[in-house]
Amino acid sequence: MNRSVYIATTSPDSGKSLVSLGILQMVMRQTPNVGYYRPIIDDVEEDIKDNHIETMISYFNLNQNYDDAYAFTKSEIIDLQNNNKLDDAYDVIIQKYKALEDRYDFVLIDGTDLSAESTSLEYDLNVVIAKSLNIPVILVVKDSFKNSHDLSKNVSLEVNNFLKRDNKIIAVIINKNINPIEEVIEKSKKRINDDSVLISVIPKDISLSFPTLKELSDTLGAKLLYGKDNLDRPIKKFIIGAMQLSHFMNYVEEDCVAVVPADRSDLIAGVVLSNFSSGYPRVSGLILTAVRNLDANIMKLVEGANINLPIMAVESGTFETASTTANIKSTIYPENITKIKRSIDLFEQYVDIPELEKKISSFKIGGITPKMFQYNLLRTAKKAQKHIVLPEGGDERILRAASMLADDEIVKLTVLGKPEEIKQKVIQLGINWNENFISVLDNTENDLLEDYANTLYELRKDKGMELAQAKDLMLDASYFGTMMVYKGYADGMVSGAQNTTAHTIRPALQFVKTKPGIKTVSSVFFMLLRDRVLVYGDCAVVPNPTSDQLADIAISSAQTAKAFGLEPKIAMLSYSSGNSGSGEEVDKVRKATNLVKSLRPDLLVEGPIQYDAAVVPSVGSSKMPGSLVAGQANVLIFPDLNTGNNTYKAVQRESGGLALGPVLQGLKKPINDLSRGAKIEDIYNTVVITAIQAENDQ
Repeated sequence: MNRSVYIATTSPDSGKSLVSLGILQMVMRQTPNVGYYRPIIDDVEEDIKDNHIETMISYFNLNQNYDDAYAFTKSEIIDLQNNNKLDDAYDVIIQKYKALEDRYDFVLIDGTDLSAESTSLEYDLNVVIAKSLNIPVILVVKDSFKNSHDLSKNVSLEVNNFLKRDNKIIAVIINKNINPIEEVIEKSKKRINDDSVLISVIPKDISLSFPTLKELSDTLGAKLLYGKDNLDRPIKKFIIGAMQLSHFMNYVEEDCVAVVPADRSDLIAGVVLSNFSSGYPRVSGLILTAVRNLDANIMKLVEGANINLPIMAVESGTFETASTTANIKSTIYPENITKIKRSIDLFEQYVDIPELEKKISSFKIGGITPKMFQYNLLRTAKKAQKHIVLPEGGDERILRAASMLADDEIVKLTVLGKPEEIKQKVIQLGINWNENFISVLDNTENDLLEDYANTLYELRKDKGMELAQAKDLMLDASYFGTMMVYKGYADGMVSGAQNTTAHTIRPALQFVKTKPGIKTVSSVFFMLLRDRVLVYGDCAVVPNPTSDQLADIAISSAQTAKAFGLEPKIAMLSYSSGNSGSGEEVDKVRKATNLVKSLRPDLLVEGPIQYDAAVVPSVGSSKMPGSLVAGQANVLIFPDLNTGNNTYKAVQRESGGLALGPVLQGLKKPINDLSRGAKIEDIYNTVVITAIQAENDQ
């Protein structure tokens, strides 16, 4: 069951709060353990809290801390963008969301409110955050159009903007509508042409657009003199005191606020007395401008009147004050219960609640986003707390990656090398060295060498190995590190920054061996593209696999994908799709596909199939109609190493995606190889993956 929904808007002043209140009220009837999250909030002064968060926590009595309900302010996000660090922000946003997801049965995510100053940035943030979290979107569109035709065009445009970025929209709520409701719904449905999207229209409600005296006071920074109990009264009109009293009183209307110079005693008295008279409407409040010293007699009159009329004083002049009041926008805040209830009433009156509940609860999350994949990797590895050995302690990249892993407390590490040399290098590099998570072991001189050499001799003597040879091999860091894993002193090993793939894998093939039923050690890369995670195999180990080896690689790759949270759909790649081509290479892939189907009938596999037919839905449905894999594949098996290695590098470079790997598969215990050109980030990620493999192999 889906446990979250993201509310996004397409323009400023859309009334998105009304929708948030309505949805939270709807969800809490069924699921009381609910969390609220605003990834990005408006800038607020120190010691002032965000109105939206305060309103939700207060009104619905949520069991939630304020600080847990947001990640960044808008200013912080802009600073991160200016420093090219938005990816770091997304990581934090996901972490805070996942923490809430762990605590609550449902989390309502409220997207950023668009502002005129940064509408484009905020719009993109909503799109990217919703996609990164991989949750359904409810889109709030403001009606600011002269007819339903233009409004429906805008609705279609905004929906498509989200859809083309692979967001999943389950509902569109058109708010503040001023056009015929049925006409708007009909035209919007026709333009969207997707019956799965619920379209609701909420008419503009004038009472929600009136600011209150509290909002007025906060905006002006006014000093409240009287009437603190009536600050939640609405303001329907402002009247400016710049005329004689007899003329001024003609403009008094119900729930108006009078803006009057502090030295106009006649107008002040007139406003106060009007609230006693049955012949005049009730005034909501009085603003005294250019306040220096108030007339003592007027203040006596006000105090003695006992009408609890809110009166506030400002130092600014009448014209400046009037200009400010004209731009006040109505908001919803915790004390304004009337507006909160009115918002919920409107939502429930105009939105098909049962249908919306059904769409939210039945939404099925397809696949996993790259950001969420990376987050899950780190969380799983940190929880597992596995012990990984790094044989190449003389490499600066290894030491830097080890430092970062230890700082993040992801794994326990043993780095092989001379302790004094490594210590000196750590000092030279100026990196942190958390000895609670990192130990250094000299693989050429320690108490384990004799036992390890004897073990290797016993395992390989039938292959002609002598004890002296075993002792020599154990002085090699790759052999020593692999034996640590074999004997259970470590859970996995990562090597290859200095050594070749053959040098890394050879010891594992000699005595760690392959898993039962697996004959071929192969590899995959996790390709983290803009909008999806794909598994590529084999791109690093088997140069020209046979049909049997291809089938082995496909089955191992599917198991690896599943272990890392992906539901495998396997594409056996070739230069032709289905029965359209023939030849030795195509026949090899066809035979391998049939082998996978016979050995693992539970797996979804298609082949031979071309790359575009495997991953592009429109091409897949055209070339292989009815296939459950075509256009949806996430595990792609290449026919040979030449094709696989070049493809992963081309995709990585041209798309700007991240390639995690190679991840070796098929061994009883995780031993992973690095490219000799590996970056620190590659080493970090490979250690994380190795830790998860170790956890899954238990």
